[in-house]
Amino acid sequence: MLYNLLVPLSDYLSILNVFRYITFRTAYAAVTAMIITLIIGPYVIRKLQEMSFNMKSKGYEPDRHKQKEGTPTMGGIIIVGSAVFSTLLWADLTNQYVWIVLFVFAAYGLLGFIDDYKKTILKNPDGISAKTKFMGQLVVAVAATAMILSVDADGNATKLAMPFFKDFIMDLSFFYFAFALFVIIGTSNAVNLTDGLDGLAIMPSVIAFATIGLFVYMAGHVKFADYLHIIYVRDAGELSVFCGAMVGAGLGFLWYNAHPASVFMGDVGSLSIGGALATVAVISKHEIVLAIVGGIFVVETLSVIFQVGYYKMSGGKRLFRMAPIHHHFELAGWSETKVTVRFWIISIILALVALSTLKLR
Repeated sequence: MLYNLLVPLSDYLSILNVFRYITFRTAYAAVTAMIITLIIGPYVIRKLQEMSFNMKSKGYEPDRHKQKEGTPTMGGIIIVGSAVFSTLLWADLTNQYVWIVLFVFAAYGLLGFIDDYKKTILKNPDGISAKTKFMGQLVVAVAATAMILSVDADGNATKLAMPFFKDFIMDLSFFYFAFALFVIIGTSNAVNLTDGLDGLAIMPSVIAFATIGLFVYMAGHVKFADYLHIIYVRDAGELSVFCGAMVGAGLGFLWYNAHPASVFMGDVGSLSIGGALATVAVISKHEIVLAIVGGIFVVETLSVIFQVGYYKMSGGKRLFRMAPIHHHFELAGWSETKVTVRFWIISIILALVALSTLKLR
């Protein structure tokens, strides 16, 4: 909004030219979102507790998780609210990609809100059914993918680039639609599975958004894209502002979500974060990079798949003590903070690996 209001006035007041720069607006989107999150956090947490939006134990987690019962959940509305407001304030609102990402972010947030509402207020521990949740995610992902393909101005929307290879770019053609759906829905559920310990999901998400934000900025800059041999996506650079807002909102939320957590993000946070992160990666043509920087989410998801598969194949034996894998390490004797911080360290390493693909080609 500030971009659209102030840039036209830069002809009369040169200092307003600073609003033309995506880097400037990205930085202040992060600062704005973090400040909003820190300010409204205590009020929202208090209201969530008063309205009985409190975490209920599922019954199968490690025993120490029973102590978390009564902690407010659905704190993801803080992230969604502050990030959306900050993006609307600092982004170019004529950019169609911004609206596509905000659509996925808000729609998945609403789906998660309904799921959390059923779990807390209606006291249904399973929330909405897996089929209903999947169908909701699918409808949103289909709409978002269709919009992304329609906005594409250079015929690059169906292409898939391979990190570490300079000219290895595949055009998946009509198969890309299904691939994009898999990335968006899969990432949304992966972040949801990871959100099992205090601060475990939010920090890798912050790291992922910071990394993908840099990639999308490069992809949207014709000279940088050409120099780095990555696919140029016209107008995609504006999504860096949204990524900055997510970094700020995530860090602000971590202030209250760090162990011992005062609030949990709930599905309203995890589903929306994963969906938005994947959508940015799909738009910027860095889906494989997302799998690298989001390696924690990938491993958490695979641990559940392998656990279920092995359990069925072996007639009741378990591959891990418990899945997702963060519970396995808890039962192995690691403290919650040790699991969380070590996963953060791994996320930072994976981000550095992802960034190295810009030059190792």
